[in-house]
Amino acid sequence: MTSETILYDLPSKQGTAWSLNPWKTRLVLNFKGIDYKTEWVEFPDVEPKMKSLGLPPNPKDAPGYFTDYSIPAIKYEDGTYQMDSWPIAHELEKRYPSPSLHLDDPVTIKVRDQIASILGPIFMQFLPVVPTLLPERSQEYFYKTREAAFGKPLSDVHKEAMANAEEGWKKAEPPLKEIADLLKKHDGPFFLGETVSYADFIFVAALYFVKRLSEEAFQRMIALDPAISKVYEASRQWFTKDN
Repeated sequence: MTSETILYDLPSKQGTAWSLNPWKTRLVLNFKGIDYKTEWVEFPDVEPKMKSLGLPPNPKDAPGYFTDYSIPAIKYEDGTYQMDSWPIAHELEKRYPSPSLHLDDPVTIKVRDQIASILGPIFMQFLPVVPTLLPERSQEYFYKTREAAFGKPLSDVHKEAMANAEEGWKKAEPPLKEIADLLKKHDGPFFLGETVSYADFIFVAALYFVKRLSEEAFQRMIALDPAISKVYEASRQWFTKDN
């Protein structure tokens, strides 16, 4: 007998999905109509939980590597486990080829690699909002680990980011504009025209994440080009299952 698919995700206070990388996986599961249940893992429990599942650490040379143990992780129906949204997308495509994610289209890598250029320069403006979304234990852990990483309280990091906010937006807007141009190449709403691909999920997961943290930043992003709000609206149907 096969067991069910389990998505390991970080909970918000309300017990709903909010974080960028797990949303990429959740969107794929929702899009492909794969039946799954969510198991919530709080920040301090991520490493022990992943180790208990027998998962090896993320390879240091993985795209977007930032930590050894991360969320999302998944348990497949056959009882095997995997961590990190990028390899998970490839494995889900292999196991459930239809509808396709078109992972081999070059736009997927282009979009994946642009997200850091867009969010990097502006992220510190809303990073301090993250703990307000989290349950208490995760909140404490987030403050403690981020303050250790920055060597100063998050409130100071935020003040500095806000003082240089316009500079950050100046850097974020050209790559965002490039994304909008890619969306218009095939007349949208998706990167491949009428055809949905994983590139869409990478991008709209980032938009949704920003929206959860700062409505103002989200509005500024979508105001840059109508193509951005079009792909977001067209993808809303796959945001429905968030718990």
